[in-house]
Amino acid sequence: MSRLDLADRTTALDTAIQAAEGRIEPALLDEARAVVTRARERGGLSAEHTVVALAGATGSGKSSVLNAVAGLAIAQPGVRRPTTSHAMAAVWGEGADPLLDWLEVGRRHHVAAATEPVETDARVEPAEVGVSTGATSGSRGPFRRRTPAGDATGLVLLDLPDHDSIVTEHRTRAERLVQRADLLVWVVDPQKYADAALHEGFLRPLAGRAEVVVVALNQADRLTPDETSAMVADLKRIVADDGLEGARVLAVSAKTGQGMDQLRDLLRIAAIKREAATARLAADERAVAQKIVDECGTPPPSRTGNQARGELVAALENAAGVPTVVGAVRASARRDARAATGWPLTRWVGRLRKDPLRRLGLRSTDREHRAPSGREDLVRTSLPTARPAVRSTAASAVRRYVEEVTRGVADPWVLAARSRGQAGIDQLPDALDQAVAATRVEASRRPMWWSLVNFVQWSLVVVVVAGLLWLAVLFGFAYLQLPPLPTPVLTLPTWSGGDGVVFPGAPEPGSGEGLGVDPFRIPWPTLMVLGGLALGLLLALVCRVFGALGARRRAMAARRRLRQSVGKVADRLVRQPVAEEMAQLASCRTAATVAAS
Repeated sequence: MSRLDLADRTTALDTAIQAAEGRIEPALLDEARAVVTRARERGGLSAEHTVVALAGATGSGKSSVLNAVAGLAIAQPGVRRPTTSHAMAAVWGEGADPLLDWLEVGRRHHVAAATEPVETDARVEPAEVGVSTGATSGSRGPFRRRTPAGDATGLVLLDLPDHDSIVTEHRTRAERLVQRADLLVWVVDPQKYADAALHEGFLRPLAGRAEVVVVALNQADRLTPDETSAMVADLKRIVADDGLEGARVLAVSAKTGQGMDQLRDLLRIAAIKREAATARLAADERAVAQKIVDECGTPPPSRTGNQARGELVAALENAAGVPTVVGAVRASARRDARAATGWPLTRWVGRLRKDPLRRLGLRSTDREHRAPSGREDLVRTSLPTARPAVRSTAASAVRRYVEEVTRGVADPWVLAARSRGQAGIDQLPDALDQAVAATRVEASRRPMWWSLVNFVQWSLVVVVVAGLLWLAVLFGFAYLQLPPLPTPVLTLPTWSGGDGVVFPGAPEPGSGEGLGVDPFRIPWPTLMVLGGLALGLLLALVCRVFGALGARRRAMAARRRLRQSVGKVADRLVRQPVAEEMAQLASCRTAATVAAS
């Protein structure tokens, strides 16, 4: 992986951390931040050096292995606990001081690498710290060792304190350097290679980093070839169980030099490639990013939110009194229709009952009159306060909504979304009342047929009044015994035919054939009164039916508008906060997935 790729991975992990802030376990976030910080700090230091840490328990032979790799008696092996208290560095090449300062390694030994592999006597004495040294004679071992060739320049080999030291400070130093090293060589011995403290405390946390982990079974000279093969096979199995399948396992002996050439070549190649640092950091970021992905859980289905929102809005409609408002709209519309199309002389009866919408304070004229200029949002309705049971139903609907949209999500995110969603419950009553008050539930204009019917009704009233006046005049003439005025009469047809208008004093119609009864005659003034009343009342009854149908349509339209208003409140106080949490979750999961890839 290139440094640019590592930078992108680090940025993605940092994005995931920011999105997960306050939502997942603080310990995991601290671990992820430490990885990001380590990646950026290491990325700003020398890329020409590869830091290899020799780690192990007391008596495993780390110091002897370092001496064997270097071909110099740099480290002083010991037999008393703790044998190594401070880390020591053997450095091939120049320019590693800033890196060693970051590692906080003060004991440094600069090794002058040979241009070709050099055989050195094993009997060497520890060299002075900080002095570049070649091969020296000593008092141990009858065999010869090869020092790394010159192309190993850039290798920084660390001898760490014992990870099982009885001194806490030593263990802390070892753990810190294990985290910062580019390549880890775990030195184990035949007696403690399966030690639980090593595998549970160090190797298992390194799961997924097999490419930067080497396990060296030291003291192989104490084993027979068959025992060595069996022990290496068992060690590979245990290491694979630790999540490090594919990690290189070597059998070595710092005393006889067995396997040291293989280990030395492995380190030389790592120094040449200069990829261990990037590989280690990338592996650390992948591991912690995968933990964050696991903490995010499974994304909920995309359609879940729409269905849950519908259920939430329906519950909030009941809490807001929308059914009551819709009923008032319907009753008010019927009342308005009767007032516009009913018999004019009896319309006043309907006005004795208060307008249902005005009773709730939802008439537009009332709302405009009560609202301060430009502050219609301050208007309140006169709806009764929601009963506790209804309020509880609304709160339950909010909880159900959160549960639906967070289905499959990890608990920390569910708790965060639930907290955001329930934070708006206390604001719901006022917000819903404002939404209902601000919604125009009346029709924007009166139906045209109301005006037409109203004109007809008043025309019929004029006819009735004219007929009454006519009858009054006739009554006055009769009462004063004046000569009667000529009054037109409507003669209704009989079964044999014959109809017409007959005036008093005119000759009787002839007794033509087919007339079995006298024809029915009604004066026009009487017909005007009775006909006008009958037609007006009949028209009022017909219009009442059509008015009820129109009122139903108005109520349905008002319900749609109220549902939209309630939906906006639900979105603002519940859906949007929860959606923000889900967006944070998606951002975190996406970024962590990129970092874990």
